Amino acid sequence: MSYVEQNLTPGEQVIYETGLHWIALFWPVFFAALFALPGLSTLLGSFTLRGENAAGAVIAGLVWLIAGGVFVLLGYLSRKATEIAVTNKRIVVKAGLLNRKTFELLLSKVESIGVEEGLMGRWLGYGSAVVRGTGGTPERFKNVVLPQEFRRQVQQAEQKVTIGAR
Repeated sequence: MSYVEQNLTPGEQVIYETGLHWIALFWPVFFAALFALPGLSTLLGSFTLRGENAAGAVIAGLVWLIAGGVFVLLGYLSRKATEIAVTNKRIVVKAGLLNRKTFELLLSKVESIGVEEGLMGRWLGYGSAVVRGTGGTPERFKNVVLPQEFRRQVQQAEQKVTIGAR
């Protein structure tokens, strides 16, 4: 069960859920490749060696490969550990697996929500969502999948809350 589902209040329903775009894995995969390439090279080179040198090269190659795998694993877990949701009452964002950071804002307290997308983000469908609560500082959430849709969902939910309050 997700963090958002565990923390719903009575009568609260999830309207929209999103998360981090796959682009959030770019740097972990990049650094994994930097570690994996020397690892593969060392591992393949170990076939031409004999004795202790071959065993040392195999171990060194595996260490490099494992280090690269750790980068990918950490990036993947970080991406999966981020939840972004709009409910009929609030915006909920939870990030982190071991160290958790949460952001919750009642829809009635949303002052503005902005979207920042670069050219690549517009092409690939990701960007930053900037949420500002009344009297608060802006909260920026990077690499959000379809941030325009997230903004639209917040605005629609906010309108329903405003109409329901009349």
